[in-house]
Amino acid sequence: MSNAHASPMTGNLFRNRFYQTILISNLFLQIGIWVRNFAILMFVTDQTNNDPIAISLISVVEFAPIFVFSFIGGAFADRWRPKRTMIWCDFLSSISVLIVLVTLLYGSWEMIYFATFVSAILSQFSQPSVMKLFKQHVHPDQLQQGMALFQSLVAIFMIMGPALGIFSYHQFGIHISIAVMAVAFFLSAVVLFRLPPDEVQANTSENKTLNLRKELADGFRYVWRSPVLKVLAGAFAIAGFSVGIIQTLGLFVVTERLGQPKEFLQYLMMVNGVAMLVGGAAIMTLAKKASPQVLLAFGMSVSALCIAGMGLSTSIPLTLTLQFINGLTMPAIQIGINTLILQWTEQSFVGRVNGVLSPMFMGMMVIMMSFSGFMMKHFSLVEIYCASGIVMLLGSVILIPLFKHKPDPSLATGSPEAS
Repeated sequence: MSNAHASPMTGNLFRNRFYQTILISNLFLQIGIWVRNFAILMFVTDQTNNDPIAISLISVVEFAPIFVFSFIGGAFADRWRPKRTMIWCDFLSSISVLIVLVTLLYGSWEMIYFATFVSAILSQFSQPSVMKLFKQHVHPDQLQQGMALFQSLVAIFMIMGPALGIFSYHQFGIHISIAVMAVAFFLSAVVLFRLPPDEVQANTSENKTLNLRKELADGFRYVWRSPVLKVLAGAFAIAGFSVGIIQTLGLFVVTERLGQPKEFLQYLMMVNGVAMLVGGAAIMTLAKKASPQVLLAFGMSVSALCIAGMGLSTSIPLTLTLQFINGLTMPAIQIGINTLILQWTEQSFVGRVNGVLSPMFMGMMVIMMSFSGFMMKHFSLVEIYCASGIVMLLGSVILIPLFKHKPDPSLATGSPEAS
């Protein structure tokens, strides 16, 4: 890793050109994503009269491609130049959204699912590239802090995003909302031209001749040989199962358990976002005091209790409080996961490790989301949410063996030795 310890990496993160660019790009991406998420949710809800199967299908088309394509996307992220990959993915996302807009003007409303579907596919090629660039351009000592700062931006949009999406839909309609998505993705692609030039690896020509199937198999073997990544894969699968059960049911907590109109969902999301912002700030101060293993296990345990509590609650203040506590712990989960992956993966395998681990989470989540509409017709929300909380708690328990492991310094310097 030729630039791993260059002087630009060791100073203030905000003076790091890579980090500046990623934050600005993510600003535009978040605008596009949140307008997409809530404008489409409101649109489908209105079109189908709150049909739980149609609503759950939104999340299925968003996450199913992640499960299918993350294997391939991770492998190609290790082959391709990450800067160029990210630019093309955002540009193609913008084009696909414009195609949906034209189709909506002249065709069936069901094509609205296509925008989410294509964007989800492209993210599987872009997201591993971001992780790879983090490995190249952010000093190992700053990884956890960098992830916390990055997560803070996501948290800000957890506050603003739902209101932004709902406002866009109610004030301008679905067509203008889709146009906003296209412009946001396009601006993200333009900003990414500021990234430092891609490193040209000495083995680039050799990589191009490698068999893709062999590269995928190497990724699985790499995870299996690592005592940390192997346990993390199991935790991913269990967490995906838990999250998938309730992923599409937040709207019904609002309407059935709290007796509020569907627009009240934005306030739950806003509370969650405020909590994530506070939690992200807290994580930044604890970044060098708590190991990522502890952060992850703690976050999953608290989340398990909050999920069960939100299913049981019929009180708006109690539900909002539990949502806030759950949001406080979300940065711990996300930062803990990303930091563990980066600490225990050499640079040349970052894309493939992401491509192996993400499906463990996404695969189980998609399976359970596919059944969530069916489950709503046969089980109560209380039963579903309590089951989700129990499963999440189990995921935190299997992380206990990771507490004894310390990061391998050779991986921070790009050594080819696996853990």
